[in-house]
Amino acid sequence: MSQYYGSSSSSSNAYQQQDTDPYNVNNQQQQQQQQQGQGGSTPFWNPTMASTFASVASTAVGSASNPNAMFDLGIKAGHTFLDQGTARMIPGLERVMRELRVYFAVDNSYVKAKMQRVLFSFFHKTWKRIELEDASSSMNSTSSIHTSHQPYFQTTTTKQYALPTNDDNALDLYLPTMSLITYVLLCGLCYGTSGQFDPEFLPDVTTRCVVVQIMEVLSFRLGFYLMQVPASFMDLFAVTGYKYLGLALNMLVGYSLSLMLQSGGHRGYYITFLWTATAMSYFMLKFMANNIPLVTNATGPKREFVVLGFAGSQFASMWFLGQTRFLN
Repeated sequence: MSQYYGSSSSSSNAYQQQDTDPYNVNNQQQQQQQQQGQGGSTPFWNPTMASTFASVASTAVGSASNPNAMFDLGIKAGHTFLDQGTARMIPGLERVMRELRVYFAVDNSYVKAKMQRVLFSFFHKTWKRIELEDASSSMNSTSSIHTSHQPYFQTTTTKQYALPTNDDNALDLYLPTMSLITYVLLCGLCYGTSGQFDPEFLPDVTTRCVVVQIMEVLSFRLGFYLMQVPASFMDLFAVTGYKYLGLALNMLVGYSLSLMLQSGGHRGYYITFLWTATAMSYFMLKFMANNIPLVTNATGPKREFVVLGFAGSQFASMWFLGQTRFLN
């Protein structure tokens, strides 16, 4: 019995020492935090959601007589929910949206300048993108992006460039996207006017354009890989997407001549095509020549041949993607 009581008292003393030892307490707290971090997921009802709905409720009580204020607040709450709620629920969505946002940071002056640079590339002299030299300030900007969700620069592997709003030579995805949509709609309008419209035509033209562009991007990426030069897929999609601007202009000229003159649509299309395709090839040539490093892999392909191949591919792809079947 004495031995039993002795063993129980010693075990209780050891238990008390374990509880009162700060080192063990800290270890237990760290283990609990690690278990919570590994096993738990972001809850739907988080402090951000709570503050958002609290602000909605307080404003609803204070401004019930002003429907416009309630409407504006509802839109703001919806944006907050999508940015901070849904983005955290879908893995990787927040990162993708943050990367895409810098390619849509454009304004009217940039769009006008970029259209002139693509369609009249022969008259421009400067093609070098603006690089952010201070890496420390760039990292601070990166932290600001994570906190305030405001883009400050474009990142291409090891280099960081200015946004389109600050550099006319920057790359964007807004103009290629809008140009592609315009081109597809113009093709559908041309086919509909001729009485040969088919509902499957619009997805067919879109799929054809997207497949050709993906093949271009993969071939460009292969060329960069052989030269041992870093390249971003987003940049490649942007720079190969500017040809849709020329394609839309070609279709607009051909369709307009077909309507006004009842003939000459083919001729007007191909005359415009010669200009836009040559301008796009020259744009690609100058952009790649001024932004690909001069020193590349010695065992890879020659830098000059790769740049010429990139430029020639734009002329060939614009010829392949042309839709002139129903032009007069």
